[in-house]
Amino acid sequence: MSHRADEHASLFRVKPFVLMFTTRVSTTTANQMFGVAAGWHVYEATSSPFLLGLSGLAQFLPPLLLTLYAGQQADFRDRRMILRTCYAVEFCVAISLMILSGASTLWLPMFYGLLFVNAIARTFEGPSLQSLLPLVVPRAILGRAVATNSVAGRLSQLIGPTTGGLLFAWSPQAVYFACASLVLIAGVASNFLPASPPAPIGEGSEKPSMFGGLKFIWSSKPLLGAMSLDLTATLFGGVTALLPIFARDILEIGPWGFGILRSTPALGGLLTALILSRFPLGRRGGWFIFIGMSVYGVGTILFALSNMVALSIFLMFMVGMGDMLSGVTRQTLIQVMAPDDTRGRVIAVNGLFNNTAGQLGAFESGIAAELLGAQGAVLFGGIAVLSVTMLWVRLFPELHSLDWRKQVMGR
Repeated sequence: MSHRADEHASLFRVKPFVLMFTTRVSTTTANQMFGVAAGWHVYEATSSPFLLGLSGLAQFLPPLLLTLYAGQQADFRDRRMILRTCYAVEFCVAISLMILSGASTLWLPMFYGLLFVNAIARTFEGPSLQSLLPLVVPRAILGRAVATNSVAGRLSQLIGPTTGGLLFAWSPQAVYFACASLVLIAGVASNFLPASPPAPIGEGSEKPSMFGGLKFIWSSKPLLGAMSLDLTATLFGGVTALLPIFARDILEIGPWGFGILRSTPALGGLLTALILSRFPLGRRGGWFIFIGMSVYGVGTILFALSNMVALSIFLMFMVGMGDMLSGVTRQTLIQVMAPDDTRGRVIAVNGLFNNTAGQLGAFESGIAAELLGAQGAVLFGGIAVLSVTMLWVRLFPELHSLDWRKQVMGR
């Protein structure tokens, strides 16, 4: 088959990719449903914002503390075996919560403990599953595979919360049973993924360093530029955290409008991912990281200045498109530039950056809104994203001058 034919081959004719796509959709949808059910379950049982916050803390601590170690294990052990263990744990947690939710009163210590255990399993699942992607598709279509994998994530973000809410309204046991069923599907599909043998370790040598991902990123200018740009944009461009203020006080569209504003970036990201899954990036693909961040920044600035509902919804759609364009390009770079015995740790670092930056970004947005007002805070964030993007173009010429086809397509 020619290079061009390889490049445009159907991803869903590649059986290992179909299995991975099924795994990703099933487990991510289950996680979205689980998050909605867990939060609502605690608040319905206690009516306490503090206790609701503790459920979030129980799920936030494992990624913060264990992500780098999880990446090390993904590079040291058979990733498929890690996935089997994770899905077995997540299945047991979902079944346990289904049984627990049938009690007349919610036993909070047990509930928090199960949330904590589930978050540990999710922390180890992420690097192991994502680092398998280059092993399931030919290199010529890897970029499209990354985009299609992002489609799976966006679909789950759109379907999962709504389905979880509807099922919980019917019965708490129903939503936990559905989560267990989806995890079981993910476990079965992942069992047929290509095996990933552990990294060879000779006599007298040690396990790969837990900080090997950080060292590799620091030594790779394109990766360092791409990941640090995303980190900075996430820290300063956190418009999502302030959307309730815009919905109620500025646009005056209430809870229904907030829901639309909140879901529109995911729709923009989904459309962009669908386009990229069909049409691979050209020779100068590295530029799309900067183009995506510029679209993100401009959309954020204009959103801050808008008082029109339709325009604001469109601008959030634009923000989602820019974020996805940059994200798919960055994820593709990670998959092709990180060697197989380092990829798990690099993906773990990227995940850690995204999680912590998102939390800190929401905090920064709240402080900025207190000082500058919601519109001023979002305007400041958009200007910061654009400024950093222009600065990064000068600081990291290796990123935009990268020969994308040679690096990604292997030619």
